[in-house]
Amino acid sequence: MKTVKEVIVVEGRYDKNTVAQVVSGTIIETSGFGVFSDGEKLALLRKLAEKRDIIILTDSDKAGFFIRGRLSGMLSKANIKHAYIPDVDGHERRKTTPSKEGKIGVEGMRPDVILLALERAGATFGDAPEQLEKTDLITKADLYSAGLSGGAFSASKRREFMLSLDLPGRLSSNGLLDVLNVLYTREEFLKMV
Repeated sequence: MKTVKEVIVVEGRYDKNTVAQVVSGTIIETSGFGVFSDGEKLALLRKLAEKRDIIILTDSDKAGFFIRGRLSGMLSKANIKHAYIPDVDGHERRKTTPSKEGKIGVEGMRPDVILLALERAGATFGDAPEQLEKTDLITKADLYSAGLSGGAFSASKRREFMLSLDLPGRLSSNGLLDVLNVLYTREEFLKMV
């Protein structure tokens, strides 16, 4: 499995699951149009774009292009790459009927198609994001030691911590871990907590 340096932005959780089976890296979902009313998520995307660039990978339908266009206008164009999947008629396996336009989205694409789309977008492939040593990454054990996961009050502590960093308060502990490893070194994290 290849690691992608850039943060990949997809529409929903099924898209995220599909892409995560093809490449490793940070993958953020927009929750469809929900991203436009979520100031915290937009602020997070701006931070991530400045730190590591973003690849937008949305469906080939009208909604996907609308989300892509709006995000392009809300984020710095210098930090955005666009990955496109082909128009394929049909529907995803989990659905009984096709979408409004009758096209298969990101979640229904074969792994080789997703990988090719990322390559064509100019994704930076490597062993690990920013070539960090394993010891430099923030780990689940670090979150646990800081009381941000696995404890009785870890959810509330995690929420307070995320809000202090101007991060969305609804990130899971795994989501927080991904974001922290993009924005901070382990040393910076340990100083913050």
